Amino acid sequence: MKSEYIIQPSILDFDKPIAGIEEIRKFNPQRHEMEQLTAILHEDLETHSCAAYKQITEDEFWVRGHMPGMPLMPGVMMLEAVAQLSSYYTQKHDLLGAAMVGFGGVDEVRFRGVVVPGDRLILMVRLDKTRRGRMIVASFQGVVGENLVLEGCLRGIPIPIEAVTGQLAGKPDPTTSS
Repeated sequence: MKSEYIIQPSILDFDKPIAGIEEIRKFNPQRHEMEQLTAILHEDLETHSCAAYKQITEDEFWVRGHMPGMPLMPGVMMLEAVAQLSSYYTQKHDLLGAAMVGFGGVDEVRFRGVVVPGDRLILMVRLDKTRRGRMIVASFQGVVGENLVLEGCLRGIPIPIEAVTGQLAGKPDPTTSS
């Protein structure tokens, strides 16, 4: 399986990340419990591939309830981490030409192992297709140790920020308390 990785995990240097959380925040809007990347480890502009990791801790918001006594990282959170890595790379290199990248869909997703507190989830993404202003298509993998735990294909689309803010304009802000 090792020869089929998007990026060989053995080349990743966890002691010398190329971007930490502050740099990630320059390109991704998620904050607080929704930040699903710890650091960016690798970028290759020729293959449009990148790698990052998420250190899974006992403090993750999902640990208490998914599942009590057996905390398993929800698949949807693994997909969110992959989406954030794809968005980071796409926005950093202005590949989509959009103010924000959002989920457009996932295909051929396979969960092949579990992720639990204490694990380091390595995420790898390769942009296979980029249609500026329309969509990105990216192959992705997640690895814990030597085990492939996640793979599939993700689509990212531009988020129409003006339309969303207009839709929210007449509604109370759910992030503030009354």
